[in-house]
Amino acid sequence: MRIAISTDGDSVSAHFGRCPSYTIVDIEDGKVGKKEAVDNPGHMPGAIPQFLHEKGVECIIAGGMGARAVGFFDEFGIKPIVGVQGRIDEIIEKLIKGELKGGESLCKPSAGKGYGIDKTLCDHPDETNKCNQ
Repeated sequence: MRIAISTDGDSVSAHFGRCPSYTIVDIEDGKVGKKEAVDNPGHMPGAIPQFLHEKGVECIIAGGMGARAVGFFDEFGIKPIVGVQGRIDEIIEKLIKGELKGGESLCKPSAGKGYGIDKTLCDHPDETNKCNQ
C-alpha cells in the first residue's frame, strides 16, 4: 500500500492542501519500504488528489480536509483519513499496527488560507498550535 501524509516538518500537517510537503510511504508485509518527501505542487481544487493518484497513492492521512476535497480523493480511489495528529514516524507505526484512528477534521472550512507563508496561527480548536514552528 502506498500512503501519503500531509507533512509540516516531522509532523502531520493540519492542512492537507496547504502543507509544505507530503511524505509518501510504501508499506508492504507490515514493513516500511520506500519513503520519500515530495513538495506540495500547489493548492487548486482537485490538483493534489490527481497529483497523488499519479504517484500511486491509495490513502491520504491529514489533520484536516474539507468535504469537497474528500470528494476529489474519492473520485481517484484514494481513501482519506483525517483528524490525525502526531509525528510522521509514529503515525506510520500506528498504521502498520492497525492502531491509527481518524476523526473529525481539525480545521474548519477555509482555515488553511494563508497557511505556510502568511499565517502564524491556525484556526484549530487548540488555538496555541502554531502553524510555522
